[in-house]
Amino acid sequence: MTAEALAQDFESHRPRLRAVAYRMLGSLAEADDAVQEAWIRLSRSDFGEVRNLAAWLTTVVGRVCLNVLEARRVRREEPLDVHVPDPIVSPLDSGDPENEALIADSVGLALMVVLDTLEPAERLAFVLHDMFTVPFDDIAPMVGRSSAAARQLASRARRRVQVAQRPEVDLPRQREVVDAFLAASRRGDFEALLNVLDPDVVLRADYGAAGGSQLLRGAQTVARGARAFARTGLMARLVLVNGALGAMAVTPEGEILTVMGLTIRDGRIAEMNVLGDPLRLTALELSR
Repeated sequence: MTAEALAQDFESHRPRLRAVAYRMLGSLAEADDAVQEAWIRLSRSDFGEVRNLAAWLTTVVGRVCLNVLEARRVRREEPLDVHVPDPIVSPLDSGDPENEALIADSVGLALMVVLDTLEPAERLAFVLHDMFTVPFDDIAPMVGRSSAAARQLASRARRRVQVAQRPEVDLPRQREVVDAFLAASRRGDFEALLNVLDPDVVLRADYGAAGGSQLLRGAQTVARGARAFARTGLMARLVLVNGALGAMAVTPEGEILTVMGLTIRDGRIAEMNVLGDPLRLTALELSR
């Protein structure tokens, strides 16, 4: 195989590799770095001996991501503050195939938050097996354990993510709930907000190193915060966030200040994940 043919073959695998890396890392920039590292290793290898390129590349990306997750854990000397993974933001009428590949398995932002709580080896086993059907026999060498142990890792992770995988998936129904929430926020209608929020709703807000983070629990607490938003003069623009309905807070001049992913269950908002880190929002290159 010529170098040009190899590059073309690699590009055909890039969307899947990027999807694997995004689920592993929750960072679009780090996902792209992991995929690029796989290309560098492939280009320096004796690729004539690679019999199954897709499996080989997936293994490389998985190991690179595992190393990144392990390095993150070592750097954390104190419990991690609220962290919201990079959202995949699309217009409501989006037909972007690149974004669709990233969120093809309904990987909502709430699920990405849960994945962030897993141990690195658990996350690898769950993502590769449950999301990409990689056999446990192939996963075991990556985590340095037996196939049976790798299966147990995925099983533990699966129990943690089950709740995050039961959101409302009907977009028109989501729209009704989100419209009701935004209207109640604009009016400052506390009772209407309570009606649209799950009693145990959780709000996570990540404003980066300079702005800090916030974690709110319970409908009354979140409703008070939503009423305060109405006094800021910001506008809410509906978008798709990881394939589900969400919103961006935008100034009258068009500056995007936050992106909010919403999880709706049983006709109420059960989870709100807000990214307001200016540096990360700039890196996402969101359309104003």
